[in-house]
Amino acid sequence: MAKATALVSAHHDLTVQFYDVDPMRVVWHGNYVKYLEDARCVLLDKINYNYDVMEQSGYVWPIVDMRLKYVGSAKFGSKIRIQADLIEYESRLKIQYLITDIASGQVLTKAHTVQVAVDVNSLEMQFESPKILLDKLAGWLDE
Repeated sequence: MAKATALVSAHHDLTVQFYDVDPMRVVWHGNYVKYLEDARCVLLDKINYNYDVMEQSGYVWPIVDMRLKYVGSAKFGSKIRIQADLIEYESRLKIQYLITDIASGQVLTKAHTVQVAVDVNSLEMQFESPKILLDKLAGWLDE
């Protein structure tokens, strides 16, 4: 996955907990999805368009595509950073992620998610991002 230019960026740091690891004391692969969600929520909060605001604005944004590439393994007790970069917004939200070990800088996982706007009332997918998102991003895109 090539690195795209970020329109808005945020990160979430955490210490890997015992309940997230498998018997080999490495993070179970499915828990990376939860880590992406943590960073995505920080990013959405940064633009003031978190899931509550989305729904109040008349839209939900389900994930329609998610890809992860496991490069290394996070281990119990490791401090990791999940970087989230918004790279597309016109017709969908595409967020690119990079998970790294904070101490070593080692890249552990590369990923991206794609979300589309769905009208809460009609349940119809929108082919353009709604004005509310464009308004939330206006200040970020001018910078």
